Amino acid sequence: MPLWIKGLILGLCIAAPVGPIGILCIKRTLHSGRWAGVFSGLGAACADAIFGVIAAFSLTSLSSFLLHYQAYFKLAGGIFLLYLGLKTFFEKPTTEDAPKRAEYLASAFSSTFALTLTNPMTILSFMAIFAGIGLNIGSSNYTEASQLVIGVFFGSLAWWLFLAELVTLFRKRVNASLMRWINRLAGCLIFLFGLLALLLV
Repeated sequence: MPLWIKGLILGLCIAAPVGPIGILCIKRTLHSGRWAGVFSGLGAACADAIFGVIAAFSLTSLSSFLLHYQAYFKLAGGIFLLYLGLKTFFEKPTTEDAPKRAEYLASAFSSTFALTLTNPMTILSFMAIFAGIGLNIGSSNYTEASQLVIGVFFGSLAWWLFLAELVTLFRKRVNASLMRWINRLAGCLIFLFGLLALLLV
């Protein structure tokens, strides 16, 4: 099996489990439309690709730095999740598409990008998986490493595109009253993820 296909499958497996990013993507798609979900997922996919690059190309100085200060990253991520949870809980319900301004899409992208980067332990997972599927970490075979990283990015992105499109199909059935309860449920779940992240620091 080509390495880029292995990377594609890996990217899908990393993105698919339900967590705070998935909840944000679903909630934003319901609240503000397809592009809000797509750009939220794109931020997570780019962060996954960065971790993949660090692992595949054996950037030891950078990975050591991230892992050494992982407690601070987790602390920042936990606090950010608490903020997002409260913001989501009290957000005014609407089913109208948000304006697709550059700054709006950039905000959707940057929030999930930063949130995903607060878990540098992902680097160790990538290293273990890459070694398991035959990539010699630390070698000079940049072609193989590039194929894997590209596959991881597009696999992760494919999941977020699928999720945003799937949620969009049900969006027209969501009225303002239901959206209010979705905001509250999503806000509580994100807040709980934040509390859990802080407890594990």
